[in-house]
Amino acid sequence: MNVLIKSATIIDPKSEFHNTTQDLLIENGTISKIATSIKNTNNYQEIKLDNLHISQGWFDSSVCFGEPGFEERETIKNGLKTAAASGFTAVALNANTNPVLDSNSDITFINAKSHNNAVTLLPIGSLTTGGKGADLAELYDMNSAGAVAFYDYKKPISNPNLMKIALQYTSNFGGLVYSFPQENKISGNGVMNENITSTTLGLKGNPALAEELQVTRDLFLLEYTNGKLHIPTISTATSVALIREAKKKKLDVSCSVAIHNLYFTDTVLTDFNTHFKVLPPLRTQEDTQALIEGVKDGTIDMVTSDHNPIDIEQKKVEFDHAEYGTIGLESAFGALQTIFTTKKTIDILTKGKTRFALEQTPINIGNKINITLFNPDTEYSFSKKDIISKSKNTIFEGETLKGNVYGIISNNKISLNQ
Repeated sequence: MNVLIKSATIIDPKSEFHNTTQDLLIENGTISKIATSIKNTNNYQEIKLDNLHISQGWFDSSVCFGEPGFEERETIKNGLKTAAASGFTAVALNANTNPVLDSNSDITFINAKSHNNAVTLLPIGSLTTGGKGADLAELYDMNSAGAVAFYDYKKPISNPNLMKIALQYTSNFGGLVYSFPQENKISGNGVMNENITSTTLGLKGNPALAEELQVTRDLFLLEYTNGKLHIPTISTATSVALIREAKKKKLDVSCSVAIHNLYFTDTVLTDFNTHFKVLPPLRTQEDTQALIEGVKDGTIDMVTSDHNPIDIEQKKVEFDHAEYGTIGLESAFGALQTIFTTKKTIDILTKGKTRFALEQTPINIGNKINITLFNPDTEYSFSKKDIISKSKNTIFEGETLKGNVYGIISNNKISLNQ
């Protein structure tokens, strides 16, 4: 792959060209020259876009595509196309499939389906057999096949001894264990945050306590086992405080928050719109502010779109019966930019790589090209026409977002939006 990128503002603190506008010459997938002006003497493909900015490629630690089993929601092929169009050069794929990904052959299948793509797909294996929470799955075998972590997507492990054993066992090969932060005996049948809003609407509440008890339990187990733990999509102020204290103890813990939990509060549920039914639920303004502060001070390691395509038939029902979840890849960049500066947004979208042992590739001469191309300054109202996913269950419909993505260059491939 040979290409000349013209007049690109580089946002990459690890690059000697950070915060400067440069031309970049890429030959055979490697940056061969960076200068204020480069002539296209070899007649390479030329990329020149309005207010072009580039950064290291973005990463999302939690996406669902459906395949195998839920292809009507999303396929791997179209999911990777969506990720590329949204600026992501790598995504971690949840085992939210049918059957769930719980064996060496399942992980091999996913890797084969995503082979030779501009987006690197990192499969997450199910922590337990069939995702049923009873017995550990083939963790070592899945790790050998390329699984980057183990997670029963949105299903808490109720048995603390099973979580203890998982942390101990995976520490033998450096495996990363996800633990969904919810105590089901406390959350019960709650469908939104337990608060004055749930009382007003007459909906059953899922209290913050349900999350915080599980986080506390898992941090105790982590300290006991010296394992490696990731707590996905926390949503309460107390969870942030608990993880902050655990990091002060030097425990090997990381965590994430879903973008929509930074953007919305439970007050948006007054019209019973099922697009706002997510898990964990939208919480209070106090929680949202604490989460944002947690992102800013590094307590929260990564922000995820928590992209989860759902059929219209499972959303266009009464709120109590609707499925949890929203798509989020297409709106991720624009939503983050309404909360954070462009510099901080790029930091958020790239820093999670280290937890998953993904190679960092600074935009410097001699390095392989792995970049996202974007314009940070546009504003637009997010609508169905902006959705590439097969499913259209977006929580951000009608929201004014900031910045648009041009595409990515990675894995020796160019993927630009038309």
